[in-house]
Amino acid sequence: MNIDITGLPSPCYLVDERLLVKNLEVLNSVQERTGCSILLALKGFSMFSTFPLVGKYLKGVTSSSLFEARLGREKMNKEVHVYAPAYVDSEFDELLEYVDHIVFNSFDQLKRFKARVQGVTSKKIDIGIRVNPEYSEIETPLYDPCYNNSRMGVTLANFKPEELEGVDGIHFHTMCEQNSDTLERTIKVVDEKFGPYIKQMKWLNFGGGHHITREDYDLDTLVRCIQYFQDKYGVQVYLEPGEAIALNTGYLVATVLDTMKNGMDIAILDTSAECHMPDVLAMPYRPNIIDAGKPGEYEHTYRLGGLTCLAGDVIGDYSFKEPLKPGDKLVFCDMAHYTMVKNHMFNGVNLPAIASYNDEEGIKVIRQFSYEDFSSRLS
Repeated sequence: MNIDITGLPSPCYLVDERLLVKNLEVLNSVQERTGCSILLALKGFSMFSTFPLVGKYLKGVTSSSLFEARLGREKMNKEVHVYAPAYVDSEFDELLEYVDHIVFNSFDQLKRFKARVQGVTSKKIDIGIRVNPEYSEIETPLYDPCYNNSRMGVTLANFKPEELEGVDGIHFHTMCEQNSDTLERTIKVVDEKFGPYIKQMKWLNFGGGHHITREDYDLDTLVRCIQYFQDKYGVQVYLEPGEAIALNTGYLVATVLDTMKNGMDIAILDTSAECHMPDVLAMPYRPNIIDAGKPGEYEHTYRLGGLTCLAGDVIGDYSFKEPLKPGDKLVFCDMAHYTMVKNHMFNGVNLPAIASYNDEEGIKVIRQFSYEDFSSRLS
């Protein structure tokens, strides 16, 4: 990272807009090669100060709630899509003010709300239904929308073709951080099970989980998958990655508060796996740290822990060339996606500041948080 971080508050998320543009250019190349539409999934990355930049490349956003849909409309104002496992009746009419596409999770939800969608006179809102092809290659059940007894989407056994009147598209989402070979195997199942209904549709949404901007991602296979459905059924194809937009574009800058020993060297940081990078515990995974190695790779190995009272608030074991001491800065990599959108203030621990960098303006500290952000969520 060639950015001077000495003046940053700590902890702080820092997004490098140069790397964000690099990802967006890759995504746009897929749009240009195929004519598909790629949307930013706000559940993965909702840093709206970057939306003017993202909107130069992508067609819009996809959301999972009223608040996400409103954020997308107000901060980017391009296409706004929404899908949720179920919609809240008291929020529904306001939701329709913001969206252009709405995807239902069941035929019961479709039947309940279709007339209200079609009753909107100010615009045409496309209606979709989410299907569950009961095929997935995800190894972690927490992230597998096709896991046993999943609540996500309609299986073929429960599909009701007689109720498709007024439905414009079909949506499926079966992937998580995967390459296009997984997609190629998945679409064969989707086509086999739901092909007769896809041919009645205007569009087909491939959902998210496509790691399109990863270095080893096979773009040609993705293009081939998109073109397969376009050529066979004449549908418009949508993709809605969240992680691929912000993959490897951001950092979390943290500071060592204390070191101690208990069977091994331990360092306590001013950040938290529980509060600031929760997928470290949920996935789980081990984020890279600049100039650090695996345990034992360098001379000094430490277990890095957060500053909450949760016993398991442990980021992982890392080795360093020099002993850690209070005041040392550590820079965690790939911290733009599923961090800001999932963080919280357990224990009253403050949230990291949010900053960005580009060559024209340098570092911009966009947001810092305070006690009021903590207390205003409580009563």
